[in-house]
Amino acid sequence: MEVPLSKIDAVADALIHARRTRNLADAAPLADALTDTADAYAVQQRVARELGGFEAAAPQYWKSGSPSRGAVLTHARLPPAGVWTSPAQSGTWPFHMRGIEAEVALRLARDVDATLAETLDAGSASALVDAMTVSIELVDSRWREALGAPALFKLADLQSHGALVLGPWIPFAARDWRAQTCRVQIGAQPPVERRGTHSLGDPAFLLTAWLRHATQDGRSLPAGTVVTTGTWVGILHAAAGDLVTAEFPGIGRASVQL
Repeated sequence: MEVPLSKIDAVADALIHARRTRNLADAAPLADALTDTADAYAVQQRVARELGGFEAAAPQYWKSGSPSRGAVLTHARLPPAGVWTSPAQSGTWPFHMRGIEAEVALRLARDVDATLAETLDAGSASALVDAMTVSIELVDSRWREALGAPALFKLADLQSHGALVLGPWIPFAARDWRAQTCRVQIGAQPPVERRGTHSLGDPAFLLTAWLRHATQDGRSLPAGTVVTTGTWVGILHAAAGDLVTAEFPGIGRASVQL
């Protein structure tokens, strides 16, 4: 059964108000408003239209991923104002929480439209990528329930996205991702190190599904568009004042001062 548009609008309105006022919204009263991912994506698009800040012809920023290859991949286009170059400072950017995800981001070498996206397989999709970098996603929520909100509400809220930090770019090339190490330092906390822990085994695995999603309904992706591909360390937790550094040996490092 399709959810009435008024219910989708209610979720979008709650998120728009939360972003504009920096006050958290309650998901519980809206619990039956979203029934599938199409509803959540409709909310994403409504919020983006209302808040603006997206230039149609400019390279875009996306997050994509899933907990495993057997799970459904989900996607969100990210507000460019919250994408920063390392070394970054969060300054007065509003946060309700400061979750930390260390990731590898990929960059498109050419424009991609729906016609091209439909022809892609894993190999040809990877061939569209020219560069990669270390990225730090700052996880946040506009819901009072935070990461305890229903999955569709987190997806509607840009997959709980707060901000994104991108390190220096290097040429993209095939790697043994099972041997790739990731190191994260958050303030004075003990460092976290993981090896071969990307949920999909290869960050490029998601490219085909992401490109088809992002180019549906006649949309296209300009060359230079970036997608960040999922965490290697789960969600770690930082506080205001912490310096956060993520390093992937052989790829690079990124940092943000909170």
